[in-house]
Amino acid sequence: MNMTHDLRNPIAIAIAADATQIDRLHAKLGSTRSRRVRRLIEAGRDKMARKLVEEAAEAALDAVKGNRDGLIDESVDILYHLTVLWRDCGVDPAEIWAEMARRDAEQGICGKLPKRRGAALRAAARLGGMPRAPHYRRGDTIGPVPLDRLAAEV
Repeated sequence: MNMTHDLRNPIAIAIAADATQIDRLHAKLGSTRSRRVRRLIEAGRDKMARKLVEEAAEAALDAVKGNRDGLIDESVDILYHLTVLWRDCGVDPAEIWAEMARRDAEQGICGKLPKRRGAALRAAARLGGMPRAPHYRRGDTIGPVPLDRLAAEV
């Protein structure tokens, strides 16, 4: 049996759906605009960001409820909306993969950059570099929610 063509086989699906799927989606978003994608893009970056947050919340709720299938479905939606947002912001998936490789080399595959400024400075000093600037400024929002308030709650 040829597993790579049997899409009823979960192993075949996993083999076929790796990071290249995200690369393909990103490229397709730039060349072909379905009605769904066109409406999302026309609604603007604010709407794209809210959809990403909505899907993430749904995935988290499914995880808490123990709904494995729901978590899988919502995770796919997260990746879709994240890729749409990347495309709109001019971010290529290769940049994400490169950042993941950089972090892996510096901190190991399970490493995560610290969020607090003091911790970031200490980590940068240990690594011999400067911390990256925050990705948002005070007053930035997603819809009506200020990002600095979200960061304080996390």
